[in-house]
Amino acid sequence: MSPAKRRGAGRKPSGGGRGLTVAVTGPTGTFGAGLVPLLQDDDRVDRVIGIARRPFDPAARGWTKMEYRQGDVRDPEALREAFAGADVVVHLAFLITGNASRATTRAINVDGTLNVFRAAAAVGARRFVYSSSVAAYGFHRDNPELIDEDWPVRPASRLFYAQEKAELEHLLAEESTAAPDLGLYLLRPPVVLGPQAVGAKDVLPGPLAPLGRLLFGRPRRLPVPVPLLVPQHPLQFVHQDDVGQALLLCVLGAGPPGAYNIAGDGVLTAADVAREFGALPIPLPAAPAQAAARAVARLPFLPPAAQWVEAAGRPAIMDTTRAREELGWTPRYTGLEALRDTLDGPR
Repeated sequence: MSPAKRRGAGRKPSGGGRGLTVAVTGPTGTFGAGLVPLLQDDDRVDRVIGIARRPFDPAARGWTKMEYRQGDVRDPEALREAFAGADVVVHLAFLITGNASRATTRAINVDGTLNVFRAAAAVGARRFVYSSSVAAYGFHRDNPELIDEDWPVRPASRLFYAQEKAELEHLLAEESTAAPDLGLYLLRPPVVLGPQAVGAKDVLPGPLAPLGRLLFGRPRRLPVPVPLLVPQHPLQFVHQDDVGQALLLCVLGAGPPGAYNIAGDGVLTAADVAREFGALPIPLPAAPAQAAARAVARLPFLPPAAQWVEAAGRPAIMDTTRAREELGWTPRYTGLEALRDTLDGPR
């Protein structure tokens, strides 16, 4: 988001001395697991509205502030009804993997996100918090070694998830010009891990998801050789609890609206990750490995799982200075600790 979009510091919601009412789409997912307990424990939040397609019992999770509202992000009227009275809307509902068609995925991810933003503006919410991704920067050869928020977000070549994230940031910036009273906050995390991380169980997308669940389940160590295309490929991770804390700071308007990179301290390599599983990383010869990756990337019709080969072509490592200085965010977990906490399993 351009500096011009970064309007003044977060404003207090209307309503005098009352606490915030916060509406959350997708509250039962990975990011919700990090955010909702913080909303529950924060005295500045009086009420939480949880919007999801499938019914769930907030009280069974200890979320006594939350009221469940059944809703679909593809239904604008249902969203406006659910958001009534909300000071802040946090949009976490998003499809990453699964068997949904491209049309269904776009209807939920792109059209649904715009529906949520417009409904938030229609009910007079003061802040809109959206979880974007490091993938929004794209995996381009001219990306800097360390990316800050002033670097442009650009569509990836083949990876549709990254394309949608970049497109949505541009679309939300356009929508924001027509809703100047709705502060737009964008978080750009890398891979989110943690003991309840849905993304961890499905870290291998599409048809490879069962393998991902096997790797992150018991037994968790694989003392076998694992060939790696790019063993030194750098990776950032962030813990779900640290994402929750960043989301909470945006909810409270701790810093000015705008985009914020967040990531745990430290940069790991693919070989480091393999070793954490107890595997023995075996580097493949660089030239054949790169040739194979390029050949896969050039295939005319890549299945969703194979599209992720593009992410291995160019590292995307983020500078998190802005989130620390302007939001006051400090991660509790390093990237390595986030990975290990995931491997330790559900709490």
